[in-house]
Amino acid sequence: MDTALEDFCVVVTNHQTKGKGQMGAEWVSEKGKNLTFSVLKKEPSIVLPRRFLLSILVSLSIIKTLEAYSVPKLAIKWPNDILSDHHKISGILIENIIKSNKIDFSVIGIGLNVNQKLFKGLPKVTSLKSILGMTLDKDELLHKLIENLQIYFKLYTEKGEGIINAEYETYLFRKDKPSTFELPDKTLITGIIRGVTDAGKLCVQMEDATKEFDLKELKLLY
Repeated sequence: MDTALEDFCVVVTNHQTKGKGQMGAEWVSEKGKNLTFSVLKKEPSIVLPRRFLLSILVSLSIIKTLEAYSVPKLAIKWPNDILSDHHKISGILIENIIKSNKIDFSVIGIGLNVNQKLFKGLPKVTSLKSILGMTLDKDELLHKLIENLQIYFKLYTEKGEGIINAEYETYLFRKDKPSTFELPDKTLITGIIRGVTDAGKLCVQMEDATKEFDLKELKLLY
């Protein structure tokens, strides 16, 4: 990694052909219509066991940006899909460079559906244009999003993670509501999302006890 690069250095692409999501999922984006970019965060002051804080900070930055555009019914579907009224509008993929059990650099990849209207075969995906009924200025949106990233990382540095975690959980999709989940063997279970652990695992209250699940261990059906 070139340490001469500035903190919050941004690389934007007009057409992403090999976009990646969580667990190897593909991120599909129509040329010139959406925001697909990566942000370099140098020395985020987060130890490796707490790396999920990065997802929290980035998710909240996107939420605050979209709230300024009056996007309705915003939520964060664990771990970090951004929804508007049950439809996905943004995804995050973070890759870290580790040094001495601390995160030295983070490359924060963000995909945000802005002006694309059609998402063939993806009924639970939408865009800002579809929601708001107008074309948005991508450069302006990007500028505001980077501003909010800087604000949230500064807030974390000055106030600690308590206030950040609490805010994240206020947006957590289906928190405290009975939900159906799918296990890796396709078994369906029901439970109630109660929160997220420091390590980023989802806490689900079952009939007998509250259990913790990693990303590959559970899929929320909605």
